[in-house]
Amino acid sequence: MMEHTSVLLHETVDSLQVKKDGIYVDGTLGRGGHAGYLLSKLTDGHLYAFDKDEQAIEESAVNLKEYLSKVTMIHDDFRAMKKELNARGIEKVDGIMMDLGVSSPQFDDPARGFSYRFDARLDMRMDQEQEKDAYQVINTYSPEELTRIFKEYGEERYAYSIAKKIERARSERPIETTFQLVDVIKSALPERELHKKGHPAKQTFQALRIEVNDELGALKDALQQALDLLNVNGRCAVITFHSLEDRLVKNTFKEYSTAPFVEPKLPLKAEQMEQASFLLVNKKPIEAQEEELEENHRSHSAKLRVIERIKGEKHEDEQKK
Repeated sequence: MMEHTSVLLHETVDSLQVKKDGIYVDGTLGRGGHAGYLLSKLTDGHLYAFDKDEQAIEESAVNLKEYLSKVTMIHDDFRAMKKELNARGIEKVDGIMMDLGVSSPQFDDPARGFSYRFDARLDMRMDQEQEKDAYQVINTYSPEELTRIFKEYGEERYAYSIAKKIERARSERPIETTFQLVDVIKSALPERELHKKGHPAKQTFQALRIEVNDELGALKDALQQALDLLNVNGRCAVITFHSLEDRLVKNTFKEYSTAPFVEPKLPLKAEQMEQASFLLVNKKPIEAQEEELEENHRSHSAKLRVIERIKGEKHEDEQKK
């Protein structure tokens, strides 16, 4: 079993202000690092944990063996959160956490084809049962589609050149492995780019992974569902690892924590103005401290944002009166 160090472990779980008897959700179980710490705080509470990687669920079942009575592991994408919880009779929860990083074991297992550091078949599927993989994207998408993906999801300056080189290379034979793709990417870049710090294929591989797993679409769905599921005083904590995810979380949280616009000329008193249902717990993202940065290089790009529901939906508030 491969080692995986949870990023911002205490900051994330502690930010949820865990109640011993609360109902919680881990949208990204991984190897159970965050889940284990949260479960240690529960007595009569329960955790529902999602992961679309079956291997992650199997390994977490071992890692969390002392807590199995308090946790329900669900092999599904976190975009199915509401459906799966409702099916189990859960309408509202007290806290939700999501760690959006690809877990170390996925990157470090050459067979999964996530990494440009190992030669393996192009795969990158978090859910091994899904059909679409990186091989299919690289060998069947048009150059225009590839350019859009590399530009949008990888913020790659040379997206068009890389897409054209891929088209030329695959016309001779399919691009089957990670190292074949790395060679094609390198051939598309100017010499000066190859000598810069960082791997030249990093952004293209990130873009591919996001496309294969529809990561941004799933995150958008999951965030909206998570905020709808929260009880009053419930919190949602999300760790992101790149600017696209962070921007999506930041903008969603900002939208939900902003009061509806009121025409300034209307003669309303402060108590008559509708307030936002959510409050940002931290205006700026929480980042890893010096000690964690030294011990875990993957924490360098991690950003944690937390939001709290401060009032219920209108119909809920009316029912309570």
